[in-house]
Amino acid sequence: QVQLVESGGGSVQAGGSLRLSCAASGYTASNYCMAWFRQAPGKEREGVAAISTGGGSTYYAGSVKGRLTISLDKAKNTLHLQMNSLKPEDTAIYYCAAGPFCPVGWWLSRFYNYWGQGTQVTVSS
Repeated sequence: QVQLVESGGGSVQAGGSLRLSCAASGYTASNYCMAWFRQAPGKEREGVAAISTGGGSTYYAGSVKGRLTISLDKAKNTLHLQMNSLKPEDTAIYYCAAGPFCPVGWWLSRFYNYWGQGTQVTVSS
């Protein structure tokens, strides 16, 4: 059974940094897609970044490119999201997700089979 467990959320002032982690277990495929999504109150869940575990290709939403970095520690089966220069509009619950591959529409939640429970990120101005 696949399990994804996020950690690292918290509160920070605008311009600050946070690092999210997602510990993955139970995924037997050698090549799949892992991603970070976020959902702010009253808004739809949106894809933030994704990484292909096989080739290492990364994908970013335009709103976070240059500020957020997704990475994968294969030895520890742990996904990370380094978030720098945070803005109040980055406030949301952040979710880790896993799916069989990173499609052209990687930012769409329907392509992912497994989800973590989420971790809150709050950025104050």
